Order: sequence, then C-alpha cells, then structure tokens
Amino acid sequence: MAEQNYADKYDLNDPQQLAEACAEALLADDPLTQELKMTVVKVGPGSAELTMPVQDWMTNGHDTCHGGMIFSLADSAFAFSCNTENYPTVAAGCSIDYISPGHRGDMLTAKATKSHQRGRTGVYDIRVENQKGELIALFRGRSHRIRGVVIPGTDHDTTLPQGR
Repeated sequence: MAEQNYADKYDLNDPQQLAEACAEALLADDPLTQELKMTVVKVGPGSAELTMPVQDWMTNGHDTCHGGMIFSLADSAFAFSCNTENYPTVAAGCSIDYISPGHRGDMLTAKATKSHQRGRTGVYDIRVENQKGELIALFRGRSHRIRGVVIPGTDHDTTLPQGR
C-alpha cells in the first residue's frame, strides 16, 4: 500500500473514517481502477459505490459494453467494500449474471454491500446499474481476509479473525 500517514487526515478509530482511509490507500495503488476512469463515490464499513463511464473502446461486436468491463467495475466495488475495515482481503470466488446490456456513453454504478462475514470469509453482493437505475448485472463475491493491514503503521489488530 502507498506509504502515507493516514492518522493525520482520518480518525482511524471511527469506522467510517477508517473505511475512507482504506479506500484512499487502495485507490493509490490500483492502476486498473484509475485507467478505467472509475470513481469511488462513497465507502462505508462493508460497502462501496463506484461509477464508470462506458467509453467507446469498451464496447464489443454487438455495440454494447463488453462483459469484462462490467465485471471489472463490479470486482473493483467488491474489492473496495471488503477492504474497508483495515483487513487486507482478496477474492476467493465470484459469479456474475448479466441482466441487461450497457451502452456506449452510459454511466454505470456498482453498489457493493457485505451480506455476511464469519471469521476470514465474507460474502458481498454487488448491483450494477446504469444512469437510469436499470439493472445491468448482479455480482456475488466471496472474500478471504489475509494477514496484515490495509493502512500501514496503524495499531489495528493484525491477528486474523477466528473461524473459517
């Protein structure tokens, strides 16, 4: 993660501010999210909302948004949401259902929420919608917490949560 003293800017004992600091640290080292022009609209403990404009080069032979781009947006929202509590967390598995196509010029929004957490394993649900609020895709991710912290230099308990 990027080296910065987040305690100067955030109250890391406040869950909301910790989530914001974690998002800032993750985004600093996430060139894919930046390159796809995603914006982290908001984060909270166990949640995140990101937007992404469908650019011309993101379309496929059917003149709709390539599924890989929609997946990338949902996956980034998943990553930001499951790393909001200062536990480094990675994907253990995921699935996506494409409901409607995205189109050139659409602004897609991915809203991720934690549905369940037990020990190191979590389940997150992500809705991807267009600017009209129409459902584009449903993504479900399983997360796995690993050792360490998202924010370097914090005195966050680095022991892993018990359970599976």
